[in-house]
Amino acid sequence: MADPITDERVAAVLRTFVRACGPMLARLRREDQDIEVVEESSGGEVDGKLLERIRTRLGRLRYPGSESWAGLTVEERTDWWVNRVGRLTSLAASVTGLAGALGDRLPLQDMLGSAGQGLLLCAMASEHGVDDRGTRVRLLASVLFERDIDPAVAAGRDDDAADEAVVAELTDEKPPPAEPAARRFGIKAAATWLWRQGRLLLAISDELGKRPHGRFYHRALGKLPVVGMAGDYFGERSALKRAARTGHKWLHAHATSRT
Repeated sequence: MADPITDERVAAVLRTFVRACGPMLARLRREDQDIEVVEESSGGEVDGKLLERIRTRLGRLRYPGSESWAGLTVEERTDWWVNRVGRLTSLAASVTGLAGALGDRLPLQDMLGSAGQGLLLCAMASEHGVDDRGTRVRLLASVLFERDIDPAVAAGRDDDAADEAVVAELTDEKPPPAEPAARRFGIKAAATWLWRQGRLLLAISDELGKRPHGRFYHRALGKLPVVGMAGDYFGERSALKRAARTGHKWLHAHATSRT
């Protein structure tokens, strides 16, 4: 029987995961992404008035960096992240539903779902003004794994190489790259990132089943071949919202909220 995984090892894995979330969240926040796509598609020759109209319209939209973003409450920003992250990560995580009950016997959905929920929680922490890696580790450990990790253990020694050595020991492979390779965060890029970071979380696979899940009827539907994907998709969206609610409570209890 394997030894119980310690808080120290959980914290080392989560520190590596939290570090990987930084570049992905930065990609999601890029305020000039849509403008760049327009400029590139026309060879950089965009009519000045058209580009200004595009900027004006984007400025009215609610997304990180837009003019209206600063006027949103932390709760409203969280809702944006749930939808932005959710419609991509939930779909990627629910693909295992195509295999019906067979897919449920594998840790794939918990692996991918945990990675998606962890990404959302890191985004929420940022909106609450929490940039400290140790606090983010405690947040993820509490919401995903029901563990109350000591702040000193969560912070560690600020040694990325040591954390990666722990991951390598647990998984027999090096941690995946933190920077997403694809230029834009579409379904393919989301699935690739989730797969790589989910494999990292497999280092603590015994903990993954503790994460927030969907309703019982989502799980029942998810056991059916083919249509199980729909059940798993809506189940992952429900689970993501549960993770957000629990994370919001944790952040209010343990960190100073900033708008």
